[in-house]
Amino acid sequence: MVQCQSDLMSLMLQGCDDYWAWNKQEKLHEVKLIGNRHQTAHFHPKWSNGTAAVRGTRCLNYGTHYWEIRVSQRLFGTSMMFGVGTKNACLHVDSFVNLIGEDDHSWGISHKGIAWHDGKGRNFTKPFRENEATTVGMLFDWQKGTLSYFKDGESLGVAFTGLNRVNQELYPIVSSTAAKTEMTLGRRRRLYHSLQDRCRAAIVSKVQEPKKIDALPIPNIMRSFLKETLR
Repeated sequence: MVQCQSDLMSLMLQGCDDYWAWNKQEKLHEVKLIGNRHQTAHFHPKWSNGTAAVRGTRCLNYGTHYWEIRVSQRLFGTSMMFGVGTKNACLHVDSFVNLIGEDDHSWGISHKGIAWHDGKGRNFTKPFRENEATTVGMLFDWQKGTLSYFKDGESLGVAFTGLNRVNQELYPIVSSTAAKTEMTLGRRRRLYHSLQDRCRAAIVSKVQEPKKIDALPIPNIMRSFLKETLR
């Protein structure tokens, strides 16, 4: 856990902000995205008759990424989950299940403290206190192949290893069985890939909006390159 905390501190000092969102194309009707930048996922707006999930827009492969999810006070039910998955990870079932980790396409922990992958669960941490808002942090390290978790700033340790052996793209993913629950993206950071990437991050930190990038007096190919970090 000490190493996880150290790795996170290194990313905070040496990395840059990231600007990805929940993917409006990678969900079903049981998830409503709120806000212009789709940072809040509202699950089962009326009532729940199953389990729903939504993927993030950021591909995690070959990088080091950290993101936080602020969970609303409505923390309850069969399973609220936080993890990563491929494009093949299921996004909806008409039953109350631990959706992230039900097969070999996703990895995640539930609010009950169980880590799931390939349909198998194991105790990872103590259950979250229900009906109490919390912030879940995730640190994905491609080089090490690990996914580590944090809760309200405290390290929970490494939950999964070997993720750098997955031969498909991996994305953040969350799911919920409970009605009217919300998960909002908070702080997002990543390490630079190159000097070019560092320069791009410096520019994007000053604009942060696609419309502002469009107004820059630069070639279209450079505009597209800058906008990649906002997806």
